[in-house]
Amino acid sequence: MQEVLYLIHRIPYPPNKGDKIRSYHLLKHLSLQYTVHLGAFVDAKEDWQYVDQVKEFCSETCFVQLDPTFSRMRCMTGLVTNKPLTLSYYRNAQMQEWVNNLLETKAIDKVIVFSSAMAQYVQHAQSIHRIIDFVDIDSDKWRQYAETKSWPVNWVYRRESKELLKYEKKIALEFDSATFVSEKEAELFRQFLPEASDKISYFNNGVDVEYFSALHHFSNPYNENNRVLVFTGAMDYWANVDAVEWFARAIFPNIRAQFPDLQFYIVGSKPTDQVLSLSKIEGVVVTGTVADIRPYLKFASLAVAPLRIARGIQNKVLEAMAMEKTVIASPQAMEGIYALTDKEIFVANDEEAFANQTIKLLEENQNDLIGQAARNRILSDYSWSNSLARIDQLIENSSK
Repeated sequence: MQEVLYLIHRIPYPPNKGDKIRSYHLLKHLSLQYTVHLGAFVDAKEDWQYVDQVKEFCSETCFVQLDPTFSRMRCMTGLVTNKPLTLSYYRNAQMQEWVNNLLETKAIDKVIVFSSAMAQYVQHAQSIHRIIDFVDIDSDKWRQYAETKSWPVNWVYRRESKELLKYEKKIALEFDSATFVSEKEAELFRQFLPEASDKISYFNNGVDVEYFSALHHFSNPYNENNRVLVFTGAMDYWANVDAVEWFARAIFPNIRAQFPDLQFYIVGSKPTDQVLSLSKIEGVVVTGTVADIRPYLKFASLAVAPLRIARGIQNKVLEAMAMEKTVIASPQAMEGIYALTDKEIFVANDEEAFANQTIKLLEENQNDLIGQAARNRILSDYSWSNSLARIDQLIENSSK
């Protein structure tokens, strides 16, 4: 079997959040056809327990502890340079030594890099076919963050956006192929770098449609007398925090005025103090980490995705649709997702529209039909087998 080096900025397990879902399914897919050597950082102590499970897909591995506090302190020293802070955050001598040794001692045919932060480890490996999966345009995410903050934080974020875009463009030119999470994301990057348009492509995030299925038997986690709106996601992620705070404070009270029994469940790991404080609002419940999000999706009346900051494809939307759930999403949360508006999904672009659309759907109670249409869309367009066929084509073309 051909040997592939796969570098990821975060251990790809458990597949319970956006980047881990994509990197895990790509690892699993690659392991079926190649001998995979994996290098990854572990930035949460609890994730060390999953190392052996990840090793089952791999030959040689290197897992390095990344201390977020120390890395943040180190990356701030990069302000005196003209380089993105992201590179300093993920720079590590142990990882570089392992990569160098592997390239010298193994017959590596391909290198696949997940996220721009890991490209620094193989920039020197110009003779090997290199594929970069940017996933999202991270530089544009920093630009969006800057718009929500005041000085001096917004200055730091604008600087990171500018410097990281330079680096993303440099890597796209140097590497043989660059992929993104959606056609829309790829097209936006082509506008930034038209001279590399022929190198830029995409493969959609998928959904494990067998796992995310309403046909499984679950116990109802809610009080059966209550109707529930649900939001799922990692609750230490800034974009999710902003979304639930906006919805809980500015939208949900107006909906609950019409439905006094209505509850808004915020389901996800590591809720920040900002998120936990939302439980003081009447009807809002913050669960923290749950063993399985599927029951919370299955028995909810509606799923909401009111993101105001977003890039790429939102897995939370795809998973809810796969569970036959009617979803109301912001335009930002719909980026890269192709579904029929008002038939397979609903879109609301401001507070009034979110409240009105939610009230209407709760009153009409036709969500079974909409949910089935939503799942059919996932089955046809967002299965992992279909999505990963694109990466196969890139790898196969590189072998010719």
